[in-house]
Amino acid sequence: MARYTGPRTKIARKFGEPIFGTDKDFEKRNYPPGQHGLARKRKKTSEYGTQLREKQKVKYTYGLLERQFRNLYEKASRMSGQKGENLILLLESRLDNIVYRLGFAPTRAAARQLVSHSHITLNGKVCNIPSAIVKPGDAVAVRERSKSLEVIQNSVASAAKYSWLELDPKNLNGKYLNAPVRTEIPETINEQLIVELYSK
Repeated sequence: MARYTGPRTKIARKFGEPIFGTDKDFEKRNYPPGQHGLARKRKKTSEYGTQLREKQKVKYTYGLLERQFRNLYEKASRMSGQKGENLILLLESRLDNIVYRLGFAPTRAAARQLVSHSHITLNGKVCNIPSAIVKPGDAVAVRERSKSLEVIQNSVASAAKYSWLELDPKNLNGKYLNAPVRTEIPETINEQLIVELYSK
């Protein structure tokens, strides 16, 4: 299973925001990494550099590698509507992201692990494919034998609520009501830069 396994705080410091979730180390040192992180005079980033940086930030945020991300972008390009918004909606519709948004896991990486270890069901059937696309109306739940896991119980207790998801914290199940409006998604992403990068 392809996934990023390198340092996380360093990447978060590179982009200047905690893209992997709550990070005490990032809060202590929220400046660029490296020996001269605070003092270094940064050169002006080129247009290509800005676009590439935005693409990398989104890839790290949602836990995808280049091939997966490119395939998702091509799928978004074939859909009607704006490519950038379609891409974000496809990323938000991934099963691991829905599990994270419902609050069953504290981070997307933890959500991916819950899915791949068969702790999650999609429409009543166990699904261990993190990249599975969830459609409006689909039900996502924690498997019966996994409901007592401490990580899930702790995470649900502090889960944020989203208008496009319905959560039953007592029974640890939820429903994907509808595709979210772009303005409802809290991540600070400029998807137009990604479209410009891939359009070259």
